[in-house]
Amino acid sequence: MKIISLLALSITLLFTFTKCESGRKLSTGMSVTGKVGEILVVCETGVWNSKIQDALDSGLVQYILPYLPDVPTFQLTHRTPKHFTEGIKRFRNTLFLEIDPNYTGENGKIEKRIDVWARGQVVIDITAKDYDQLLETCKRGLPNVHKEFDDVSWRRLMKNFSVSKNTNLKKDIKDNFGIDLALPSRSKLVTSRKNFYRIEFPAASRPIEFIGAGGSEDVGAIFSGIMIYQYDYTDSSEFAFDPFLAARDTMLKYNVPSEVEGMYMGTQYNEVVYPEGNDITTVSGLNGYEMRGMFMFKGKPKHSTGGAFWAFHFIHPERKKIMTVSGYVDAPITTTWTHPLREIQAILRSIELVK
Repeated sequence: MKIISLLALSITLLFTFTKCESGRKLSTGMSVTGKVGEILVVCETGVWNSKIQDALDSGLVQYILPYLPDVPTFQLTHRTPKHFTEGIKRFRNTLFLEIDPNYTGENGKIEKRIDVWARGQVVIDITAKDYDQLLETCKRGLPNVHKEFDDVSWRRLMKNFSVSKNTNLKKDIKDNFGIDLALPSRSKLVTSRKNFYRIEFPAASRPIEFIGAGGSEDVGAIFSGIMIYQYDYTDSSEFAFDPFLAARDTMLKYNVPSEVEGMYMGTQYNEVVYPEGNDITTVSGLNGYEMRGMFMFKGKPKHSTGGAFWAFHFIHPERKKIMTVSGYVDAPITTTWTHPLREIQAILRSIELVK
């Protein structure tokens, strides 16, 4: 088994990367199961029903901001080791918590394995000699565990989208905007203007579930897609938060009308969901600014409901344009938005320049 050291935590926990479980050969085509946005936690019931669960909630159930209702990066599902062994082992994100009296390390150990029971699977093992050491390891180490699961969540989706052909659509995007990006299969161009494209994603590509009382689940309707727009770049003052929002509102007003005459898509500026963002770099090394927020349909005294957006702003160096790729998710508040927002994130991180 090949082990490569990843990082040292603040209390010198051991965090290693294991390529695949020793002695295991995966079956061709074996895929992961479980929901996007789910971590399966495998531990004894006594461990789960303790202060460790509070540490898990604090370290792993973080939120994608600033959305309303709250959008957790992950939800936790518990299985005992016996239940896990007798059931399906191919969950995409799996965390093992083990107390091993034979473990002699001064600090708990955290190891990462990939492709253990399915391709694309990430398994993280936290091992300690006793309960107190396990609790301390979780408190200190789970933020790094979250980062590992968080990163692979959009990378899996990006990899899946990258094999989708969308040949004609991607050629149109390359010719008009000078960029390439991964898209879900059967994406459809619904608005095509020189400086503005809107692309819808097929609803069937993402089974979204209602979360009802008692855990009942039904298929829910959701609409999502991306908008790509560009405008001239003249000086650095234009590449900033407030100008991005002003340009967004102008572009949406004239290019994204509602079905109700006189209404159009606009940004929500309520302080609870006021847009926020940060600098990011795409997988190809393209630097830009990422922004998240909520939209609504405006234009009349009584505004209509809307949904979430997640955008990436960057400068195309050859075309001297500020370019924006902005994904949107329009869904009932009774559905979980984690999956479709992760899809948008994956698309934004896949953007690369083409000549």
